[in-house]
Amino acid sequence: MKQILMFILFASLLCWQMFSPMYKHVIIVRQALLQQEVDYLLEVGANATYGYIDAAMITASKGRLAETGFVTADLQYTVTTTSGVDGTNPLAPVRRGTGIRVTLSYPYGTMFAIDRLIGIAPPAATATMSAAGMKMSEFIPE
Repeated sequence: MKQILMFILFASLLCWQMFSPMYKHVIIVRQALLQQEVDYLLEVGANATYGYIDAAMITASKGRLAETGFVTADLQYTVTTTSGVDGTNPLAPVRRGTGIRVTLSYPYGTMFAIDRLIGIAPPAATATMSAAGMKMSEFIPE
């Protein structure tokens, strides 16, 4: 009986060790996709043509992330500037030399729920992964 119990425990531990790294790669890939999207938004929004990141750019960003499996309703975007002006207003673009900062967050959800099986406490239900970046605006009014 002890041998059967040991076999079951050993087999479950072995399976966990084999599949756990693949499970964690999902988190790493999602984090990388969030950071890539933040970098893209800053590259487009802070260039000399725009000087802002408006709702249309954020909607397009949500569409790109939805193609990779993100739930668009859970994506949270925050756009701020170093001077305090609105960085989302296309009628008043951020002038050159002012930093535009974008923060994008997404909840972990139940991605860590399986960790409970081996005794690791998952993050809180409200915990989020996030990506952030800042770039100086290059917009010069004509």
